[in-house]
Amino acid sequence: MPATASSSSSSIAPPERTTEVERLEDEDAGDSAPLLQRDEHENIAVMKTKAGTTLGLVRVWWLAFIVNLGGGFLFGYDSGVRYGFRTSFLAALSNDFLQGAYSGPLLPSRKISTTGRMRKDILLVMEDLLRVKVSSLAVSLQQLGGFVSCILVWPLTNAIGRRKTLMISSVTFCIGAMIQTINTHSLAAFYVARVIAGLGLGAATVVVPMFTSEMAPKEIRASLGSMFQWMYTWGIFLSYWVDYGVQRDHKANSAQWQIPISLQLVPAGLLGLSMFTVTESVRWLTKKGRHEEAWQSLKWIRADDSDITVAEMDEIRYGVEMEFQATEGLKFAELFQSVNFKPLALAFAVFTAQQATGATAFAYYSTQYFKALVGGTGTQNLLLAGLFGAVKVVACAFFVFFFADRFNRRTVLTLGASFMAACQISTAVVTHYRPPPNPPATGETHISSSGIATVALIFMFVIAYNLSWGPLPWPYVSEIFSTRIREPGVATGVAAQWLFNFVFTLTTPYMIQNLGTSGPLHKTGWGTFLLWGLFDTVIAIFSWTVIKETKGKSLEQIANVDNYAPTKSLVEETPNKSL
Repeated sequence: MPATASSSSSSIAPPERTTEVERLEDEDAGDSAPLLQRDEHENIAVMKTKAGTTLGLVRVWWLAFIVNLGGGFLFGYDSGVRYGFRTSFLAALSNDFLQGAYSGPLLPSRKISTTGRMRKDILLVMEDLLRVKVSSLAVSLQQLGGFVSCILVWPLTNAIGRRKTLMISSVTFCIGAMIQTINTHSLAAFYVARVIAGLGLGAATVVVPMFTSEMAPKEIRASLGSMFQWMYTWGIFLSYWVDYGVQRDHKANSAQWQIPISLQLVPAGLLGLSMFTVTESVRWLTKKGRHEEAWQSLKWIRADDSDITVAEMDEIRYGVEMEFQATEGLKFAELFQSVNFKPLALAFAVFTAQQATGATAFAYYSTQYFKALVGGTGTQNLLLAGLFGAVKVVACAFFVFFFADRFNRRTVLTLGASFMAACQISTAVVTHYRPPPNPPATGETHISSSGIATVALIFMFVIAYNLSWGPLPWPYVSEIFSTRIREPGVATGVAAQWLFNFVFTLTTPYMIQNLGTSGPLHKTGWGTFLLWGLFDTVIAIFSWTVIKETKGKSLEQIANVDNYAPTKSLVEETPNKSL
């Protein structure tokens, strides 16, 4: 229960704006008017004035960077490690953890008449099955931990705040990563460690976008929130090359899997330590009635105590007050009320759509996809995968720093999904009618013109993804909820992300294998591209008809707090510069 402050009045009116704030809002023609439709120099000046001082901008960008180092970057790097469990260091990992697990004969104890060659073949088959089991459980158990953590973390962060929750998340992940790194030769210990690490990582993926949105000025909230996806692309890009390096320099020994896993401790540890360099969420402090601390936190993150910052504090307090008055005493059943269930369903749908674009499948199985497209050798496909990762980093960086806050959210998501659909469907058509040649026995292959065309289409697809559905869902989902249900709301959305990340990770290899043949025994998986294209078409329609616009609005305006009927006061006196 948030603490309440005494008040002689039974209701509260919206805070009055200062003359300076009114002037800036009049110049913008309202919060919903595009800020950047004016002269570029004037845009920058006004944005900086409204978003805070130069030092304030440095502080808020620092907060976004350090929380996403342990959120987006760690999530991306771990995704690359999961890919390694299926490919580059699977053999070395299996050798260490299967050694001694079946010290006796793998065949049944009863005597079977077999030749030495037959017995060897049976052992090899069983060993391959065991390796597949190790790979599957190593990936899925951490995803299970992440999914469960999304459900468990919201009451925790509601009770103790964003900073302490991220510290606990950091420590939890580090414990799991350290147990994984130690060569215990125990599959049970390794599996338990994967679940522990998943609990820590899942909590971070919920709290990081929430914390960022609650501290960001509305003028640059999309840019700051999209840092999650940009840091994710960096994490998965670097993990590709770490996997490649250990595969090349450490031939099937313990270092081949210990190095990639142990490197996760660096961003995870920095996440926890960096929490000592930032303040607690202003909105969470206000929700708990700790108004003095909230005002100090806002002054610090904006590096400003002018009338503009005072007005922002007023708006935050007023928004939290209205939300508190609407329904006091949050209960689980409250989430199913129409006013709350709609944004919950929207958050779940948005992150489900993000996974259904096909981009996650490409991230995990890029070499297999490029083999289906061009029929190249392993080296050629690995090079294409590396370039694929680099393109994602550059495209997402362009979105974060130049694109995020210039256009409406709904328009960006609709156009992005439409363009991705066109790329995927075109790829399916070309791959079906002009399949790539099978690599010759010599290992050298010539990439056909149709193969080059499909690779170009996939590169355009991933550029469109990282200019829309890659980064934008993270800030969007974190901004559509009122303060009252933001914790369970964001948790619901991110849980959908973890759930369908697991679903598409599990099913993609079967899709590539079974959806589409081009000629006898020539499986290209063209049906997979067609399926992603159809998904993207549905997502484009969903974006235009369901997504509500949030650009340029404060979190309180998005939550429509003026529609709440006030019944009691939570707000103390208006802050002043002397606090």
